[in-house]
Amino acid sequence: MKTLIIAEKPSVAADLARVLGKGPGMSKFVKEKDYFENDTHIISSAIGHLVELALPGEAQGKKPSWKFDSLPILPEKFDLQPRDDGEERLKVLKRLMKRPDVGGIINACDAGREGELIFRYIVEATGVRKPTQRLWMQSMTNAAIEKAFGQLRSDAEMLPLAHAALCRSESDWLVGINATRALTAANSRFGGFRLTPAGRVQTPTLAILVAREKEIMSFVPRAYWEVIGEFGVTAGEYYGRWFQEDFQKDEGNPHARAERLWDQAEADAIVARTQGRKGTVTEVKKPARQASPLLYDLTSLQREASNRFGFSARRTLQLAQALYEKHKALTYPRTDSRYLPEDYLGTVKDTMRTLARAEEGGSVVGNLPKFAARLLDENRIIPTKRVFDGSKVSDHFAIIPTGQLPSKLDEAEQKLFDMVSRRFIAVFYPAAEFEVTTRITRITTDKIIDAFKTDGKVLLLPGWLEVYGKKSIGDDDEAATLCPVQEGETATGIAIDKREDVTRPPPHYNEATLLSSMEGAGKLVDDEELREAMSERGLGTPATRAAIIEGLLQDGYLARNQRDLVATSKGIALIDQLHEAGVEALASPEMTGQWEHKLKLMEQGQAERTTFMREIRELAAQIVQRTRHYAETKVEEVFPDFQATCPLCGAHGLKNIATSLSCHTPKCTLRVGKTIAQRPMSEAELHELLEKKFLGPLHGFKNRFGKDFDAAVEIDTKGKVAFVFAKSPEQEAALESVQDPANRLCPCPVCAAAGQNFFIYDTPAGYTCEVHLRGDATAAAAKKCKPKAHLGKVMCGHDIDRATALKFFTEGDSGMLKGMKSKKGRTFDANLLLNLKGKWLTEFKFAPREKAPGGPKKRVFGKKMPAKKSAKVAAE
Repeated sequence: MKTLIIAEKPSVAADLARVLGKGPGMSKFVKEKDYFENDTHIISSAIGHLVELALPGEAQGKKPSWKFDSLPILPEKFDLQPRDDGEERLKVLKRLMKRPDVGGIINACDAGREGELIFRYIVEATGVRKPTQRLWMQSMTNAAIEKAFGQLRSDAEMLPLAHAALCRSESDWLVGINATRALTAANSRFGGFRLTPAGRVQTPTLAILVAREKEIMSFVPRAYWEVIGEFGVTAGEYYGRWFQEDFQKDEGNPHARAERLWDQAEADAIVARTQGRKGTVTEVKKPARQASPLLYDLTSLQREASNRFGFSARRTLQLAQALYEKHKALTYPRTDSRYLPEDYLGTVKDTMRTLARAEEGGSVVGNLPKFAARLLDENRIIPTKRVFDGSKVSDHFAIIPTGQLPSKLDEAEQKLFDMVSRRFIAVFYPAAEFEVTTRITRITTDKIIDAFKTDGKVLLLPGWLEVYGKKSIGDDDEAATLCPVQEGETATGIAIDKREDVTRPPPHYNEATLLSSMEGAGKLVDDEELREAMSERGLGTPATRAAIIEGLLQDGYLARNQRDLVATSKGIALIDQLHEAGVEALASPEMTGQWEHKLKLMEQGQAERTTFMREIRELAAQIVQRTRHYAETKVEEVFPDFQATCPLCGAHGLKNIATSLSCHTPKCTLRVGKTIAQRPMSEAELHELLEKKFLGPLHGFKNRFGKDFDAAVEIDTKGKVAFVFAKSPEQEAALESVQDPANRLCPCPVCAAAGQNFFIYDTPAGYTCEVHLRGDATAAAAKKCKPKAHLGKVMCGHDIDRATALKFFTEGDSGMLKGMKSKKGRTFDANLLLNLKGKWLTEFKFAPREKAPGGPKKRVFGKKMPAKKSAKVAAE
């Protein structure tokens, strides 16, 4: 009988076949279409997740409606279905699993909860019942594969992890499906279909960003002043900042700092009394040490790659996965540990020797070999708890190089490989040592003592910083080297001045800071036991956080503004709605903390699967019940009429619902949203807009990409709200041209053909029909002036004068224009013809080519070149 080995991805299956085929008692594997086979084993693979929990009713073909009547959805048994991209591969595995000569199956999917889930769902979906074992690999090196194959785990050992994996999947399904459908039903109560996705991890993550967005929106800047002094001593000059020596934190003013003054008069007084005065100088010098950062887990790798290179969390994971699977250069990247097991010391030394022997300056290793060699020469790779601590290793250990140097990496892969390798070397180097100096200059005036603080820092021993190319303190450091002062020497205030600034709101989250908040979400939980559970995982896992962020972006709850992640009005509305409906637990990390705590206990065999799932069903039913009550209350809620006059029909009093204002008159089409382009409109703004039909310009609108923009808004003739943007200098110049009758060239031939009477004008940018220049007043006419009546003042490098433009618009032919140039720099002659029926107003009529000497060329039979293409070729 043979044993079937199922890996998670084809690349892993190929590696297993390559390594295991050379093992004792094994023959070489032969490659078939979808698997490898030898005398004793077959190796094939999934392609990630092949099977997923079916959506409600899909397996039976009876989909429930998106209404409260169909909720809650609490199936006793969950149906599985193949993913769209996994159906064919599932058929391959099913065929192999059912082969009569296959007596057992080995799960070689990624070591961890998700790898266990992938395998278990495949087994359940195929209905195959054969003995199974687990191949638990921590990296993809030959040695790691051979060791794991020699220590296969039994199915009984893996059952606790399998139960936790199944519970995680089913509970996410139950809460996600019921919460999403309940909220969608509530939000569709006014008609239409407003899909409102929600979930156990994504919604608390959104809540973090919404809280920050509200803090920014409500922030009111406050002016403050600082006093900066330049002081002179015998050895030179230095700067100091005034500060309050007896300063204490003020809970009522979180922006208070020892150096900040809230009264300009007080700052002026300090400047006046200290200018040109002498002060006594005291210094305190003390040593400081800075240890190297810990090894990377996935979250810290994603965070630093985002800060240094602007990589998204998703991109970093893709690169790390490629370095693990394709290049075999890194260990398993989907890890939440920053430590190595104690028995990994020998492997680390072997990897370090490989780096030390690499060619210095190579495209992959750069200058790393000399640093690796120094560690080996000085015997610095020793078992220390900062690196080797098995108690802090869960499914996987920290991300480190495998010792297999890749030959070809693209630029992004190279950057990530260098990050991991440099950190791997630096962690064994000694701490960096500094001398930190705190200098205080005190000036006494009429019993008032003004103190100025100066910080200095000198790098004494680079230690691990040398691996990063740092041997001294530079200008970009927080504190630089100070000029010395003699004991008892006084300093003179050469130039002392105040500097005005304002308090600033907290910054928007970017991927790096959001990943940190997701990782440390347990800090938001009051319960100590739950906080401890979340300290190990936070919101989501390192492997899923990138997908959670991408999902929030896709659902429209977040938007990217360069590197910032901004909560949209849709995201803010969801969190507000959850609190109003009484299901705020769905937006709290505490619920995730409870789940992770219980799943962790389940992995350890200390919690029951049935008990956990019963509690989840009760939670899902509770979310539906409270959301239904909220929706029923909102439907019955009556808003008083909005006291304003309809700008279209003059009726007084407008229909007021939760989302918009409209006219009571049946045929009136007025509709004004209370939120426009993700910007909530105040009541005063709505009144002014309705009264004047115009408002602005206003700040704070966001486009569909989440980018801020400013615009005025107006109510158009159809009762809709439209944006009015400020004109550019070029547009203003063109509009001025239309005001001068001397710039009128001729009637517009395009408008004349459409039954309109407008004119072509000579503007700085070209010869254009006025309907495209005047703006909103001629917007309807501009739609009929198609193709757009415009002729540039330069065409293919040829200046178009007024006489040529007049000939073009009135006669339909500019005449021969000589010396025009194509995009490729070729010179050609052509006429510009007026084309009223084409997509573009102009077309070329090329001068006939001279016949080549030697008579006519033979005709080449084949497809005739289309007219458009031939014209394009000729123009080139």
